[in-house]
Amino acid sequence: MTYALTDPPLAEPLTLAEVKAHLRLDGDDEDALLLSLVKTARDFLEGETGLCLIAQGWRFYLDRWPKDGVIRILKSPVQAIQSVTVYDADGAAIDVSLEDHLLDAAGRPARLWLRDVPSPGRAVNGIEIDFSAGYGEAGTDVPDTLKRAMLIHLGHMFAFRGVISADQQPAGVPDGYERLIAPFRMRRL
Repeated sequence: MTYALTDPPLAEPLTLAEVKAHLRLDGDDEDALLLSLVKTARDFLEGETGLCLIAQGWRFYLDRWPKDGVIRILKSPVQAIQSVTVYDADGAAIDVSLEDHLLDAAGRPARLWLRDVPSPGRAVNGIEIDFSAGYGEAGTDVPDTLKRAMLIHLGHMFAFRGVISADQQPAGVPDGYERLIAPFRMRRL
């Protein structure tokens, strides 16, 4: 079970103006750093929660179909399934019909059920599922609590910018961050 990003987000959840207002900055001397910290904060938050904040495309690789027939997709919120491809032993691609599929995109994890699926012929990554996930195309679609968590994390990283270089961020997580993202974490038993 592997995920590969196929279409990265075209925007970030926070604008430069929002970040500067939060940090109370007026000049543009640190704009490049701030933009890189926004991406770092988003990447970290998405990694901690399994969420996709801004619309993005993913490919999910499976070796075999689940025994119960229900495919669990850990990236969320899933917006749509674009395609399902199965590879036979010779490496030929077989497109699986999405006509009768069922998608529970609201659940975490999202669940996909397909009718009449062929068995993969390859032992590894014989099944590919292309899907889109994210709250929407713009930062205004992202829940405010997650944006607030990003802002306090970004402020923390900005405060330590002289100690920890931008490419080694995040240096840490500020107080309150975990409480803000806790309701968005996927719990496992």
